Amino acid sequence: MDLLGRHALITGSTSGIGLGIAETLAKHGCNIVLNGFGDDEAIAAIQRRLAEVYGVRVTHASADVSRAAECRELAQRAREFGPIDILVNNAGIQHVAPVEEFPAERWDAVLAVNLSAAFHLVRETLPGMRERGWGRIVNVASVHGLVGSRDKSAYVAAKHGLVGLTKVIALETAGAGVTCNAVCPGWVLTPLLERQITQRMDELHLTREHAEAMFLQEKQPSGQFTTATQVGELVAYLCSEFAANITGALPVDGGWTTQ
Repeated sequence: MDLLGRHALITGSTSGIGLGIAETLAKHGCNIVLNGFGDDEAIAAIQRRLAEVYGVRVTHASADVSRAAECRELAQRAREFGPIDILVNNAGIQHVAPVEEFPAERWDAVLAVNLSAAFHLVRETLPGMRERGWGRIVNVASVHGLVGSRDKSAYVAAKHGLVGLTKVIALETAGAGVTCNAVCPGWVLTPLLERQITQRMDELHLTREHAEAMFLQEKQPSGQFTTATQVGELVAYLCSEFAANITGALPVDGGWTTQ
């Protein structure tokens, strides 16, 4: 899976799954454009560590991907660093509430970050991939792009939309040297899930061990959380020449959608 010298832009990559993907792609030789919010010193430390450990070039481009104009600016800044060979649309936010209580502004925000940002960034980066005859687009969707769950109307709608968008792009790029895949993780221990676990601990007065077990027992037959590194290695494989004929949607869910 030699990706030496390729340039990868990964949104939402200063923590969680996105950082796991950035680390794995760097390990395989990619130069990395990080994107995401966080403490400036902490982000600078991530940049230094990836560059020093893996011998690649790393930069950070801040952008609020919920805004189309900032997606365009992000793509431009990434192109100044190098040609965007790999685009990983990973940025995501969550809000949990029943439909009738779901704030309209949170609906708009979830769809903007989890779905529209991917459209805007693909639109900006795909022409260059076509021109060079090589590109990899990986959309980090979710098991919720394939099935539903209570109280997650915006997230489920956005992730279903992202899987649908992936399929269209996969068809439109077939034979062009470009692939587009949606990776659909189940439970991964990330800051996003961490908040849900903490909320359940508080609401039901549970220990952390019990709260984690409830999440896994409800949905994920393997009884284990997927790790960010496992997702990262799948993304790296999809970006390799071994996966040149793989394009579509892939669950990484411990058997969740097999039920």
